[in-house]
Amino acid sequence: MKVLFVCMGNICRSPSAEAVFRKHVRDAGLADRIVIDSAGTGDWHVGKGPDGRACQAAARRGYDLSELRARQVTRDDFHRFDMIFAMDHDNLERLQALRPVEFCGELDLLLRRFNLGEDSVPDPYYGGGEGFEHVLDLIEQASAALLGEIRCRL
Repeated sequence: MKVLFVCMGNICRSPSAEAVFRKHVRDAGLADRIVIDSAGTGDWHVGKGPDGRACQAAARRGYDLSELRARQVTRDDFHRFDMIFAMDHDNLERLQALRPVEFCGELDLLLRRFNLGEDSVPDPYYGGGEGFEHVLDLIEQASAALLGEIRCRL
């Protein structure tokens, strides 16, 4: 199973989702069966590490974002991944526009998929530290639900 998380710049939400889900998968002993990555719909931060505030918030909860580097999503990603999750409606629309006709995987909003009370993971970039904590709260819930769904498929 191959899972891709996508936000705008790939420096806050999607790398956080990648790291959180990666830890859930590793802790479940499924790291050899699930491929996890993240990307952004924009190219502003390609090659850069995640936002320092995202790294700090994640580290406080035991997640490591330090090795991750931003990249932009490509049409090839639709051939490489089974599940692609956008963090918000804007990014979902951008992905739908990029989506090849032959893509037979799943494309959805991460939170909507699991009915977690909100459709979108809010972008914390222009806010304070509490925004990064809220993002992690949402992503942790979604990661647990996603892992449960994938376990049933494996």
